[in-house]
Amino acid sequence: MENRKFTHLSQEGVQMVEVGEKPLVKRTALASGKIKLEPITIELIVNEEIKKGNVLTTAQIAAIQAVKSTHHLIPLCHPLSITGINVEFDVQKEHITVEVEVRTTGQTGVEMEAITGVSVALLTIWDMVKSVEKDEDGQYPHTQITDIKVLRKEKLA
Repeated sequence: MENRKFTHLSQEGVQMVEVGEKPLVKRTALASGKIKLEPITIELIVNEEIKKGNVLTTAQIAAIQAVKSTHHLIPLCHPLSITGINVEFDVQKEHITVEVEVRTTGQTGVEMEAITGVSVALLTIWDMVKSVEKDEDGQYPHTQITDIKVLRKEKLA
């Protein structure tokens, strides 16, 4: 097995990686994920007939809030000055795909912020539709969050 140095470990336990010496660079990351839902649930979302309100608008707000709060949720993430966030949805017959793009000018990347935004958007969708997704036993046999991934991260000159 390859000998690896763990950058977050020290004699005292864990530590945040020092990025103070790194130059400020424009950075971007794009992440995506999917939630599988019953076709009737998708129809209710599209027609804005979910009792809790507009699902996609609420999920968009949740994604933005999650991006801005990532450093509060993931212990060793740096607080970042986010310069832009785009949240997009692709609504299909049996699933919704969420994409979150995050931009900053900073000393560390924004991929954790992008996948946190995706994750919370998907969780928000699930929360808002759970009353129509659950079966007669109160279970969610068809509802599934999948494919959360970073599609791209870039440093821009």
